[in-house]
Amino acid sequence: MRTITFNELRRIKDSLPDGSIHRIADELDMTVETVRNFFGGENFVNGKSVGIHIEPGPDGGIVLLDDTIVLDKALEILKEEESKKEA
Repeated sequence: MRTITFNELRRIKDSLPDGSIHRIADELDMTVETVRNFFGGENFVNGKSVGIHIEPGPDGGIVLLDDTIVLDKALEILKEEESKKEA
């Protein structure tokens, strides 16, 4: 389990390059809506619950993540983008 602020989670999502949500979904064999739900979306008709628990508080509240695989993949993509900029 990992704890992160909601605003930090949204900042990570907003920093991802175009197409990243689809890439994460493809690589993790999830629907796009399930990945969006991880980042705070609420489409449970086309996407699944992803084990995030949001508690009200400062900085958008605290998010408890049961499984960090989507976050890990997002951070990996951001590192790839940073490496491209440095090259």
